Amino acid sequence: MALRCGIVGLPNVGKSTIFNALTASSVPAENYPFCTIEPHLGIVPLPDDRMEMLAKIFKPEKVTPATIEFTDIAGLVRGASKGEGLGNQFLGQIRQVAVIIHVIRCFEDDNITHVEGSVDPVRDAGLIETELLLADMETLEKSVYRLSKLAKKEKSAQKELDVISRLQDHCNSGNMARSFEAEEDDLSTIRRLFLLTRKPILYVANVDEDEITHDKRNPHVQALFEFAKKENNLSIRLCGKIEQEISVMDDEGKAMFIEDFNLPEPGLNKLIHAGFRLLELETYFTGGPTEVRAWTIKQGATAPEAAGEIHTDFQRGFIKAEIIKYNDLVRLGSERSVKEAGLAQLQGKEYIVQDGDCIYFHFNV
Repeated sequence: MALRCGIVGLPNVGKSTIFNALTASSVPAENYPFCTIEPHLGIVPLPDDRMEMLAKIFKPEKVTPATIEFTDIAGLVRGASKGEGLGNQFLGQIRQVAVIIHVIRCFEDDNITHVEGSVDPVRDAGLIETELLLADMETLEKSVYRLSKLAKKEKSAQKELDVISRLQDHCNSGNMARSFEAEEDDLSTIRRLFLLTRKPILYVANVDEDEITHDKRNPHVQALFEFAKKENNLSIRLCGKIEQEISVMDDEGKAMFIEDFNLPEPGLNKLIHAGFRLLELETYFTGGPTEVRAWTIKQGATAPEAAGEIHTDFQRGFIKAEIIKYNDLVRLGSERSVKEAGLAQLQGKEYIVQDGDCIYFHFNV
């Protein structure tokens, strides 16, 4: 499963600049609203130092990292749910992603126009969430109307109507759909609606060079971080301008730049790690002389579910999984050495895959 992220925000907050940095692309980033009209898609490899070590051990013909998809969606404005700005088509694009990356301007600059007239991160965050919630309320209203008519003919529709009606009341009271408590059996009904406010949000505070290099948090950032915590979402700081400079450098230049500016890691790494935490994702590996490959799965996935990421036949015909721990493989230097040390494990259908597991699946279809 690829991690699919939608980058949203008000116009002129640095969305396209950060998208360019993340994907090393050249999407226009200008000082006027709606510079991004069509959504831009960037697919980038998941940064993972373990892949390099596995390549040295297996010496494969090719190395295939996990990937992350970033979509740069046009700036939303007040009234977007009613067609203001570029309208509902962009809300529809958000429905297709797993996590929303909300870029919020947290720096002062008189030369860059703010569509709301001033820098206020909490106001901006709330404005976008309100538009997402209004769009969800419209979706729920249509669903309740449809199910009300259907329930008169089919008794099975009544249960769905009850669930959606309770969710509608929840959202009409100003609550996000992700805070609605539902039984596992009811979640499939809710998922089919692709509600915007069920998606987790990673707030990205776009700050200036002085703040990011001196590791100090201005009042705008502090307020946004507190808001994110209250909403049970995550927040990070990036400097879009610096990240775009880093993105066009070679590896040696990046390392020197990061060291000179006292940055712990590139912003892309920080953002992806936060996204993985937010979605509770992890990575396992397959390896051999042909290919070393990384696979992304949900935390708590069983061995057959992990096999299904490779091919549905692997899950359907699953027999067992041969597990080698990454640390054992690196320490002993080869698959053969791990097996001779008795550290390779054969696991069945109940095994919960752990981050960093190297797996060979046995199956029969």
